[in-house]
Amino acid sequence: MAPNKTLCLSLLLAAAAAATLAAANGGKLSPAYYSTTCPKALPIVQSGVVAAIQKETRIGASLLRLHFHDCFVNGCEASILLDETASIATEKTAVPNQSVRGYDVIDDIKAELEEACPGVVSCADILTLAARDSVVYLGGPSWEVDLGRKDSLTAGRAAVNTSIPPPTFNLTALAASFSAQGLSFRDLISLSGGHTIGVARCVSFRGHIYNDSDIDPSFAESLQQICPRSGSDGVLAPLDLKTPTHFDNCYYRNLLRKQGLLHSDQELFSGNSEADSIVRTYVNQPSVFFKDFVQGMIKMGNIKLLTGSQGEVRTDCRKVN
Repeated sequence: MAPNKTLCLSLLLAAAAAATLAAANGGKLSPAYYSTTCPKALPIVQSGVVAAIQKETRIGASLLRLHFHDCFVNGCEASILLDETASIATEKTAVPNQSVRGYDVIDDIKAELEEACPGVVSCADILTLAARDSVVYLGGPSWEVDLGRKDSLTAGRAAVNTSIPPPTFNLTALAASFSAQGLSFRDLISLSGGHTIGVARCVSFRGHIYNDSDIDPSFAESLQQICPRSGSDGVLAPLDLKTPTHFDNCYYRNLLRKQGLLHSDQELFSGNSEADSIVRTYVNQPSVFFKDFVQGMIKMGNIKLLTGSQGEVRTDCRKVN
């Protein structure tokens, strides 16, 4: 048999096997979704994430954020990865996504998966696994990820500005934004703990350090040294001043000290009895934070999924097949 025919046959067999498994699952997610069609899928994703974080620690937080920004816009269907085309208005250039990173890491992982099992593992599942693996590698909790998401055929640029909560939101607006995604008030507080890793740009915290009173004065002054009232928009500061590269509960300890970097961070501990109580619980019982964070991540990872015959499995995460 000619080499090109052999390749085509392999691709057809892989696609048929994936379709058969999807049919057997009735479009339902399962941790074992790729157990027969791509048994090396999870180790490939994990090794790609670990290699990326070892090269640049910050990328772990970036991958977690990438998953969040994907799921909050029309669900966890990898629409954020699509590049601009004549028929697709990319989500990447919408204002809330202009500082989103990690696309190249997903590309590299996808390339390895396509070599191991062509046309089988969706980009949406890669994003979900990469977020989990990043949290684990940086010291956070682990959890079992249900798999079987499909990738979207289009992007939702128009929905980005209305779906991604900005750092200027107050607690009421934040709660409404999360509620619109089927996430609870407690999910809001726990998932915000993802800010225990990573950095933010001066343009995102400038208003908080110059205009808000609910901030430790010395903390604000230290940030004003690197973030002037105008200019230097891209200067970075850690979201967690104490342990910015370790996933722990120090983010909440910072809130008690009025050292939340973003206005939206400090809103979680600003006089609302329910929110304040949850924050104190996470400070005193980090295991409760980890448990709630896991539950929140699982719920977020199940927002408006495409499964079964819906969507597709892209062979290139940046474009539809």
